[in-house]
Amino acid sequence: MPRTRTTPPSPGPVRPGPGAHTALRPAAVGIREGFWQARREVNARTSIPQGPHLLESAGNLHNLRVVAGTAEGEFQGTYPFQDSDVYKWLEAASWQLAQRTTPEDDGELADAVGRIAALVADAQQPDGYLNTWFQLREGGKRYEDLRWGHELYCAGHLIQAAVAHHRATGGTELLDVGRRFADHIDSVFGPPGSGKPIDGIDGHPEVETALVELYRETGERRYLDLAGYFVDRHGHGLLGNEAYCQDRVPLRDATNVEGHAVRQLYLLAAAADLATETGEAELRAAAERLWQAMTATKTHVTGGLGAHHDKEDFGDPYELPNERAYCETCAAIASVQWSWRMALLTGEARYSDLIERTLYNGFLAGVSLDGERWLYVNPLQVRDGHTDTGGDQSARRTRWFRCACCPPNVMRLLASLEHYLASTDADGLQIHQYVTGRYAGDVDGTPVAVSAVTDYPWHGAIALTVEEAPEERPWTLSLRIPQWCREYRVRVGDTAYDQTDAPVSDGWLRLERTWASGDQVVLELALDPRLTAADPRVDALRGCVAIERGPLVYCLEQVDHPGGGLDDIVLDTTRPLAVKHRPDLLGGVTTVVAAGHRRHIPDAGWWPYRAAEGAGTPSAGEPLELTAIPYYAWANRQDGSMRVWLPTS
Repeated sequence: MPRTRTTPPSPGPVRPGPGAHTALRPAAVGIREGFWQARREVNARTSIPQGPHLLESAGNLHNLRVVAGTAEGEFQGTYPFQDSDVYKWLEAASWQLAQRTTPEDDGELADAVGRIAALVADAQQPDGYLNTWFQLREGGKRYEDLRWGHELYCAGHLIQAAVAHHRATGGTELLDVGRRFADHIDSVFGPPGSGKPIDGIDGHPEVETALVELYRETGERRYLDLAGYFVDRHGHGLLGNEAYCQDRVPLRDATNVEGHAVRQLYLLAAAADLATETGEAELRAAAERLWQAMTATKTHVTGGLGAHHDKEDFGDPYELPNERAYCETCAAIASVQWSWRMALLTGEARYSDLIERTLYNGFLAGVSLDGERWLYVNPLQVRDGHTDTGGDQSARRTRWFRCACCPPNVMRLLASLEHYLASTDADGLQIHQYVTGRYAGDVDGTPVAVSAVTDYPWHGAIALTVEEAPEERPWTLSLRIPQWCREYRVRVGDTAYDQTDAPVSDGWLRLERTWASGDQVVLELALDPRLTAADPRVDALRGCVAIERGPLVYCLEQVDHPGGGLDDIVLDTTRPLAVKHRPDLLGGVTTVVAAGHRRHIPDAGWWPYRAAEGAGTPSAGEPLELTAIPYYAWANRQDGSMRVWLPTS
């Protein structure tokens, strides 16, 4: 029989069912201060509160009012999926409401959530359908453009918002809306022979993970079955056998990720959910195989994903460009969502290694330090003299986008971040990500809790204190040792160990003992700056290295290097890297100082090519002191060039 939990998990997006075939379950975490709490406070005080105004100015709320009959006018906006921006904001705001300690906290936010949720309910059709684009622009036609229409995609985000609102507040108003929409979809879609009128899939997966979570929230098995139907029907040519729509190869037969990155990752997150709930070995094996292929051949050093601006595509294996890297912010978020499901399903630390890399780099770069401006794409280089054409694919931060999928997506991940940090199983508590705060769960029905104090990622010491533990019973405190870490020490009480005495197994440092309240553990991860080279098959990165320190990837910005651009800078790898903390810079960052020089390149004249026998070889110029900042903090001062990968010759 499934065990009874006494410590509920933090309200969050993934909650495996009682009988789920999962190695781990989310723990309850409270972040108190430090790096991520600062970013979450900006999200809570600035990003989320400005959401209703931005949704109003972009026309999203207007469209809902027209459909609800409380306003007149035409559809405002460019895309058929604009409703999803409202739903993602509702989800973010709901997770934020879960943080309040009293009902009076965030009163204005609660009012805004109630007002917009009521508007969504008023706009819903009697049979459960809702999509303002098709109701206002397409004469009420339904499901006639599944490739581009995003009707099920929008429904998925509405359902996820409904689940979030219910978990955060206990209210059922939005959950009822989500269930009516899911019931409508279930009455319309089904396989051949089911008696349902449509055998089809959405061109943008999303509804699948939402249906699984609705099943977990309500216990209605038909929602899980419907999610399984949609996942199974991808790859069977219903949308033209195109990789872009995840319709070229059935998931269980695929050998590598392909097509539109976000669509692929959302579909794979659903596959992990289904494997978790059903125990299907083939689906789990496919998810593990594709995750490995993605990380080995198609993941940027920042954790970013996507090589092509055209079709927002993964590209070929080892096709990892610099200035043309796409790395959509939503793809980073989808990667975190998928990897967390895989971490819970398998118990393996490697998935949380990628989560850490993605959170600190590919994801966090997507929002400005002030929480008001955004990046849709996250290149790894902006060349000297770059001409920016603006729009959604700009290399400059933007207040909002015509396709505004990324900003509310960032909001919802930051608001629910506590959910992705720790887990429990029958043997103990696993800490996946290090923050100052409290980690709590239960060991086979008995509560355990550990508090942590750390200045990570700037310093590598994490001090842990056991606050609650079962009496006279051993359990295991598991600490993830990051993949990048080459040296660590741990002190348990008065006894110190290094990696020889306390070895890592599958990425986990497992400390088993009969713990007592007040017991202390100090983990020290060495954060020496390091140089990273790419696989030699990555043509764009040959002869280059990247600077990293701890979980952070670093970059150069033109503003720190007056007197010229960055295209002609060369890093001197024979000189050591130095670390300098700058509390005055970019909200307080640790910089890495390196030695280099600016190449003197002979004038190419009218033709920028020469014979290969050394003609036109650049010569070393005056030495330079290079200042590298964390990649997540770039584009927060002034426009200019930037680069992550640095030439060494």
